[in-house]
Amino acid sequence: MATSTQVEARTVLERFPAGSPRGSWPAEEYAANQRARGIDAQVVMDLRTDQFLVVQDSSLTE
Repeated sequence: MATSTQVEARTVLERFPAGSPRGSWPAEEYAANQRARGIDAQVVMDLRTDQFLVVQDSSLTE
């Protein structure tokens, strides 16, 4: 019997600098536009690069 494992993967759709005068607003606006198009997008903070990332979650089966 074969078993499969679910692995959470994220695709980065766009990156925005955290030092922007408008903060996370450009990332939030971009994510909202993607959601309006039917893409499940969310904003996360990448502390290592000091950027807001707009990502799309997807499940992969191994």
